[in-house]
Amino acid sequence: MANTRELLFAGLLILITVQLTLSISEEELHASYWNNKARQTLHTALNVQRSLKQAKNVILFLGDGMGLPTVTAARILKGQLAGKSGEETSLVMDTFPHVALSKTYNVDQQMPDSAGTATAYLCGVKANYGTLGVTAATPRSNCGATFGNEVESVLSRAKKAGKSVGIVTTTRVQHASPGANYAHTANRDWYSDSDLPPEALQNGCRDIAFQLVNNTEINVILGGGREYMFSKTTSDPEYPTRTGARNDGLNLVEEWLRTKKNARYVWNKADFDAVNPSNTDFLMGLFEPKDCRYELERDPSMDPSLTEMMEKAIHILSKNPKGFYLFVEGGRIDHAHHGGIAKKALYETVEFDRAIGRAAELTSELDTLTVVTADHSHVFAFGGNSARGNPVLGVSRSKANDKKNFTTAVYGNGPGYRNGTRPDMNEDISSGNDYLQQAPVPLDSETHGIEDVAIFAKGPMSHLFHGVHEQNYIAHVTAYAACLEPYENCDLPPPSRAGAIHPSLLLLLMGFLLLSLSLLD
Repeated sequence: MANTRELLFAGLLILITVQLTLSISEEELHASYWNNKARQTLHTALNVQRSLKQAKNVILFLGDGMGLPTVTAARILKGQLAGKSGEETSLVMDTFPHVALSKTYNVDQQMPDSAGTATAYLCGVKANYGTLGVTAATPRSNCGATFGNEVESVLSRAKKAGKSVGIVTTTRVQHASPGANYAHTANRDWYSDSDLPPEALQNGCRDIAFQLVNNTEINVILGGGREYMFSKTTSDPEYPTRTGARNDGLNLVEEWLRTKKNARYVWNKADFDAVNPSNTDFLMGLFEPKDCRYELERDPSMDPSLTEMMEKAIHILSKNPKGFYLFVEGGRIDHAHHGGIAKKALYETVEFDRAIGRAAELTSELDTLTVVTADHSHVFAFGGNSARGNPVLGVSRSKANDKKNFTTAVYGNGPGYRNGTRPDMNEDISSGNDYLQQAPVPLDSETHGIEDVAIFAKGPMSHLFHGVHEQNYIAHVTAYAACLEPYENCDLPPPSRAGAIHPSLLLLLMGFLLLSLSLLD
């Protein structure tokens, strides 16, 4: 019996040693590695320069529900998908030089939602839970209190200043986060006229889809949400048994196209790919009746990825010599968390970060302010006793007090609750695409978190994100950086031309020229 125990213990030690060998490089065992790495980071930090010029372009990336545990877990997942241990990997957003925190509460609620928060970071004013584009003087679902309490988004102000503007999202384009860019409504759920209650109809409130095509002229609109644009007598082109949602008989896509030049509407990947940005000034692409499919489930032959949509948007918007404002949302991070499915949430986050990286390749930090943030967090936790390189969706290496395994990714509440005895777990089960992380509180839908979220920023005036801010501050920085209302007279120098030589490179070239001349003498 003793020999058996010794053999098992020896086998365990071998497994641990193999795990450490697979996860840890030889150089990490030496102090010089960490000291050199820190010196390089210190050198970078000492050489960070403030960009005090006006931003020609603004891109706001919004990871819906992307709290800090989600960022950390997605970072490790990104590395593990590339065959690394993961912890040492950097997301693109991690490389941004300026980082701050955002306080996410709504005026009337400690735990926020995506509507009240969107009103804050897009319009500059904190609002009530469930309301879009209005002040907190508008209670939720009170249509009559909307009028006179509307607030204008930075996107709308950018359009008034002559810039091209766009919205890209993996949710329906009428959803809370994109909706605050153009809509003013007492209830985020009033997607089409069939969703309006009698009080709203009597008082003349309009649904969000109607406002999408009538409030602000938006150059690029990409995401889901076909259903709310067509009447109940119109069949969906992809799912013929489904119809539109409108009672008023309007075809809002046709209405949008009628007033535009060089405008296209697409609903599938083939038509989307065929759109030529050089002769397209307006593009609406609605790829699903409601929200787009999760990245893990997306059919690449039918629906473009978030990165592909974002890329097409930039190509169209960047033709404007006055610049552009683009809102890009990884919206289904939030939906997967609500469903208690961490794997889908993290894959959505990795794709969201891929879009950020591609945007960096398509724009210049000299004239483009890029901000990455979240509207709120979730009660998603990532922890436990795990070795270096442990799979993000795996189990802790030590068991719980009930002698069963548990996953390192868990939720504080949600549909993962199991009544009675907690089931045992292993990585084969927990790595499934639809696995529900365990939760101690039974709820049909996991809840948002209350803690602060991160703001990552680079480009002109990005240093203004520097501490802990109220969430509405984000809209004021983006407006100020681009000299938009109410900061039209911001007195910032004009933006550097994209492709212009960076001052430090210019000095280097001058030094090389002088050296060359001295050698000729």
